[in-house]
Amino acid sequence: MDLGLQNKNIIVTGGTRGIGLAAAAACAAEGANVSICGRTQQSLDAAITNLQKHGSQVHGAICDIANAEQIRAYVAAASDVLGGIDGLVNNPSGFGNSDDEESWSRGIDIDVMGVVRCTWAATDALKANKGAIVNVSSISGIGASAGSAAYGAVKAAVIQMTQTHAKNMAPDHIRVNCVAPGSIEFPGGVWDQAKQHAPAMYDGALASIPFGRMGEPEEVGEVIAFLLSARAYWITGQTISIDGGQNL
Repeated sequence: MDLGLQNKNIIVTGGTRGIGLAAAAACAAEGANVSICGRTQQSLDAAITNLQKHGSQVHGAICDIANAEQIRAYVAAASDVLGGIDGLVNNPSGFGNSDDEESWSRGIDIDVMGVVRCTWAATDALKANKGAIVNVSSISGIGASAGSAAYGAVKAAVIQMTQTHAKNMAPDHIRVNCVAPGSIEFPGGVWDQAKQHAPAMYDGALASIPFGRMGEPEEVGEVIAFLLSARAYWITGQTISIDGGQNL
């Protein structure tokens, strides 16, 4: 299926690895121009090299999603380089997995205000192109999250913001949707680290997935690309769980 993303301009925040990189790659494979941001030059360079193999334009920059000024500068630069914005993926997380001041602060700064500020920064450009936004939440935001109170709460906020932004932006023909991944494993990610250093936690999560395996970033990235595309034009305000039945 042709998603109609050829020559569209997509920004993916936190796009240097995992779900963010998979989303950028899925869009680039469909012919979209992509801009990604990350926290280190090394990870950014590696991701850009990975994405360039698809043949579309690739832009990248260092950006701390907890920093409002850096967000404004990054989104403006990405829009200038690509020639506008057709899609925005709000991806990074502070992964505040403890019930303490640091976890709550990190989650609010990155998971909540990162979505708010990136959306603010991109709205005018998205209006011009009748674009789309996809926010990355988690199944931890759908129900009780006993082991990660801060993470679950901020991801629930992302789901609520998705619905509110979808309603408020509909008159401007901007669609806003959300994905809620389950446990996704990739090198250097949370579950890769748990497998090495907290095997009991890893095994517990694995046992909760009816399909008997962890998810892969590409399985989320491809859904994100679809939600950004013309094929999803009548979908807005929705949260799609991508978890192999884990939340059942």
